[in-house]
Amino acid sequence: MKITSVRPWLIKSDASYWGEFLFVEVTTDEGVSGWGEITTTTRLANRALCTILRQIGVAVTGEDPARIEHLWHKIFRSFTYMGSRGAAVECVSAIDIALWDIRGKVLGKPIYELLGGPVRDEIALYTHPNQAKFTSKEAVVREIRDIVESGHTGLKFDPFPHQGRTADGLSREQRDGYLDGSMTRKDEREAAELTALIRETAGPDVDRLDVLDPDRPRPSFAHASEEEMARILDFYRIRWEYEPHTFPILWNLEGAVVESFSPDFWLPDLDCYLEMTTLRQKLVRKKNRKLRRLRELYPAVTVKLFYARDFRALLLKYGRLDAAPWLIGTDGQVGPDHPTDPFPVAAGPAVTVRHPAA
Repeated sequence: MKITSVRPWLIKSDASYWGEFLFVEVTTDEGVSGWGEITTTTRLANRALCTILRQIGVAVTGEDPARIEHLWHKIFRSFTYMGSRGAAVECVSAIDIALWDIRGKVLGKPIYELLGGPVRDEIALYTHPNQAKFTSKEAVVREIRDIVESGHTGLKFDPFPHQGRTADGLSREQRDGYLDGSMTRKDEREAAELTALIRETAGPDVDRLDVLDPDRPRPSFAHASEEEMARILDFYRIRWEYEPHTFPILWNLEGAVVESFSPDFWLPDLDCYLEMTTLRQKLVRKKNRKLRRLRELYPAVTVKLFYARDFRALLLKYGRLDAAPWLIGTDGQVGPDHPTDPFPVAAGPAVTVRHPAA
């Protein structure tokens, strides 16, 4: 059996958020075809992949489709010096899927049997709401209720809309070439409100895959940077606890503890601690000394020290650099003179902490 062509198929479909699907067919001289799928996120990207796939088809015509690993390397290495990521890997992936499809058809076996057999009898399934229908609160409620009533126990959605005024059918990011990575306070508030509405409509038994469970209370943070870090951890669905452990690091002659270290965050899924260090350099040196002592006494404990420069980079990424003077340095310390964040993020589930049960 020999490969005769690689054919990209662009299929227009309202079932796709992007309005189309990109399938890939690998044909053979014995009439057996295999199929893969690599729909991307824009019409331009889909069409660029089609061009690459046609060129790959020329390179693999005449090859034995059963030599799946050989063909994977042949295609992948062809992109080495232009960068073997992105489009290259997408094309390799589509053809790899199609070749396994051919192999299964020829041998008369499902692919999972060729890859070592089944692992489980069923898997959890989530779905996406059609956000084009999110034209009003009532419309959001109808769409989410339809999902719940269909029997799905998980859903995933994008709470962050395209930003800025739409003109000529394009949002601000698209018009400006995505040069501005910031998010307006209005967009943050609308994202929080949408997330809260979906949680209320879906009920407590449906997993929402965009943010974490909002039903746990926030602790009292000692510094504004810690609260902002908690929001970032929530965004990435990283579970955390605030200052759950204290490590003695110095004792007097009577054996009483005279100095200890309580890292700011415990990340149980990563088995490590995170310590924020955004204050004066003198205090940074003191924390570095404490951390060295802790590592000597507790070598199995992993602590990541997060410096002001690291935190500033995160603020830039999340469009919060305007808040840096408040969140970095002594101005961020919580006290009578600084009771609230002057750059508040909208309250709501999108920024609410999941605090593991004690």
